[in-house]
Amino acid sequence: MAWEVGRGFMKKVAIITGAAKGIGKAIAERMVAENYITILVDVDVENGQQLAKNLGSNAHFYSCNISDEQAVATFFNTIVEKFGTVNALVNNAGIIKDNVIWKMPTEDFDAVIDINLKGTWLMCKNAASIMKNQQNGRIVNIASRAWLGNPGQSNYSASKAGVVGLTRVLALELGKHGVLVNAIAPGLIDTPLTQKLPLDVQEKLIQAQPTKSMGKPEDIANTVAFLCNEKTQFITGQTIYVDGGKSIGAGI
Repeated sequence: MAWEVGRGFMKKVAIITGAAKGIGKAIAERMVAENYITILVDVDVENGQQLAKNLGSNAHFYSCNISDEQAVATFFNTIVEKFGTVNALVNNAGIIKDNVIWKMPTEDFDAVIDINLKGTWLMCKNAASIMKNQQNGRIVNIASRAWLGNPGQSNYSASKAGVVGLTRVLALELGKHGVLVNAIAPGLIDTPLTQKLPLDVQEKLIQAQPTKSMGKPEDIANTVAFLCNEKTQFITGQTIYVDGGKSIGAGI
């Protein structure tokens, strides 16, 4: 089931959270290129609206706080009413509030868990009901290599470890309903956030990579497109590392 446009032609509907910039922007661009009706979700209204405008008639922006249960439910009701269904969900939205644990305010732990884990769970919960009923769908959760552990990221690493666990559970629950659920764990990616780091820090991180390079947002978008493709039928419950090999044990 997908949105009908034109004479008998059906387009699939994809939702991307955190779509206004960085990795989310690259994913949105790729999904539009893959001919999805692409729903861009972000709290960054200015950049989100501009991106949707730039991407053309197949892109639509919606502002939604994904950690608000009622807001998420209302958002999904709106999407289904307008477009008929949801075929793919990409949970990319996330925040970072780093500090060593003895200096980390409890509110920073709560904020990161609220968006990164609870928000992803709420989006999955609503999408799962739709996809289960139509016996078809793809969910891709953007985790992080940091789920393996990073100093100063007890909140972020815990949230992303939760995303990996959530992905595995949903793959078990939804597999018999034709819904495939996977996670992507990006490593060092050239995004606006990374670009804010001092150059010497960037270089140190790059040198810790087996590839001696940073990844691009498009590397994540390509993996999303692969996992959402109709021809990808037998991969579910997996965490795919897109990290230049960092996860295999390279260190600083």
